[in-house]
Amino acid sequence: MKICAFPLLCLPAATLAAEPTRDDALKLPDVLISASRQVESRTATSAANTVFTRSDIDRLQPSSVTDLLTRVPGVQVAPTGGRGSLPGIFIRGTKAAQTLVLVDGVRIANATSGDSGLQFLDVDQIERVEVLRGSRSAVYGSDAIGGVIQIFTRRGANQGLQPRLRLAAGSNQTWQRSLGLSGGDGATRFNLGASLDETAGIDSTGASFASDGDHDAYRNRSLNLSLSHTFNERFEAGLNLLDSRGRSEYDNPYGRLDEATWESYPQQPYTDFSVSSLGTWFDAQLNDTWHSRLELGHSENRDDKRDKLSDERFIYNTYRDQVTWQNELALDERNQLMLGADWYEDRFHGTANFSEDSRWNRAAFAQYRFTGEAFSSELGIRQDRNQQYGSQTTWNASLSVPLNPRNDMLLSYSEGFRAPTFNDLYDVRYGNPNLRPEHSKSYEVQWRSQLSDSSRLETSLYRTELRDAISYDATRNRPGNIAAARIDGMELSLTQEWAGWTSQLGLAVIDPRDRKSGHTLARRARRTLSLDLDRQLDRFNVGASWQAVSGSYNDEGNNDAIAGYGLLGLRGGWAATEELKLDLKLDNLLDKRYSRTLYSYQGNSYGYREEGRTWLLSLTWTPAL
Repeated sequence: MKICAFPLLCLPAATLAAEPTRDDALKLPDVLISASRQVESRTATSAANTVFTRSDIDRLQPSSVTDLLTRVPGVQVAPTGGRGSLPGIFIRGTKAAQTLVLVDGVRIANATSGDSGLQFLDVDQIERVEVLRGSRSAVYGSDAIGGVIQIFTRRGANQGLQPRLRLAAGSNQTWQRSLGLSGGDGATRFNLGASLDETAGIDSTGASFASDGDHDAYRNRSLNLSLSHTFNERFEAGLNLLDSRGRSEYDNPYGRLDEATWESYPQQPYTDFSVSSLGTWFDAQLNDTWHSRLELGHSENRDDKRDKLSDERFIYNTYRDQVTWQNELALDERNQLMLGADWYEDRFHGTANFSEDSRWNRAAFAQYRFTGEAFSSELGIRQDRNQQYGSQTTWNASLSVPLNPRNDMLLSYSEGFRAPTFNDLYDVRYGNPNLRPEHSKSYEVQWRSQLSDSSRLETSLYRTELRDAISYDATRNRPGNIAAARIDGMELSLTQEWAGWTSQLGLAVIDPRDRKSGHTLARRARRTLSLDLDRQLDRFNVGASWQAVSGSYNDEGNNDAIAGYGLLGLRGGWAATEELKLDLKLDNLLDKRYSRTLYSYQGNSYGYREEGRTWLLSLTWTPAL
């Protein structure tokens, strides 16, 4: 008789995965994973959220992840030029470093600057994007003040093999190629994909050195691998890999400063970048009430800055290892408890002179949920202990009341914090080792209404209070905990189907104020609107997008105004056969000249240039095997 040393792994294949796996859930529009790190209905979570599935990405034809994010109510994106340029991403008026970015559960932000490199992630390698608006520090710890953006890489099919090939050409000498193969059976599934994205770009600045008159090219090579295996109905495991690397040229209108003579010299700078994440996971249903998941991750964010006109070079490479252990306990039909632990360590290698080149963080967290007929509630708490700044405790609470079968009211309170970056703390010349973490408190009311079978409305009213915010202290020539802010806002999301058309409207109004000066926070527009209209006509599909952004200020003193703008885009597709599809999109159809960020040169302010009217024609081939 055969004896199995590990009975959990030795059940017959016929019992495999009777219920949908997490990979299956990634393809569904009405579920959410990021809010509590487990699969749940979008209507059951307390977090205001937006989800883009792979079918949404194919329909909307975004040029980048940041392009996709502009459709989320309450999210503003402010790049500094064309493709590959550094973007400012503001969720509910908070800055980019106050938003946590994950790829398959792995943190990818650069530990030196806090930037996540979202502009370098290729949408062809993405299965799903989830955006949470509002603090989730009680679940994730540092950085999740404004919200959470989680990218899920492409997953395989559960039956047979499915190859895919995509070729695209467009404005500014843009060429895109991607190749992939996915497949699987009842137990194992995989996806392997690679892509190459190249563009000659645009001239991002004007009124500067003559050397800045060149176009800023961008090149990105991406690789994605996902593999999962269900050993039996109680245990599965897998791994996910995403690697994006290439070169991004940009303009420095201030030139290279010679500190010996205090003179500026022209530059033609570029960055050789690499953003990668590797995660492996083990998922086990230990008994009828206990589900456990272990995740191990590693991420790298490499930034090698050079100049074609000099030998100047700056290297900022950060590496992160992390472990998460999460346990979900179904106490009964109405009560659930989640217990977990986190650990991660950041390391730096590069040219900067830092007093420390590594630090660790460990944490424990718990979330309790009650689901009743009259109301539902959630209570969570987390304590982080950091090698540099000691302990931080955050918590959140929410109450959900069903007013009737079609309307729900939610009340919530949440706390958040953000740890100072390596640049803030450890830079020998400009850092401040005495910095404290930033802190936030948020209050929110949500109304969710199923207006009809084809119409859904979600609205939020919120207030976020920031204290100990890190800002540059001019009197001491280094960062300090000197800023405080209050952000009031309203968001509205409306999905409607009528006369064969599907419409998605997102509207946000915010009032982001510096508590000391009363000025509007820099680069935050008070009003944003996004509208998408789409229709399927047999083998054809057509769509249009409208984005409107009000004016803002480029500086904290509200002296440099940035004009508002509106952008119109059109898209369409033709399924020539079941295997071959052609897509065409036109962005900024009216060739609007606008800017989302300013820079100063010789005492005057100028806008970074954004792309004008652009087009992209693509062919996708998915042959049947």
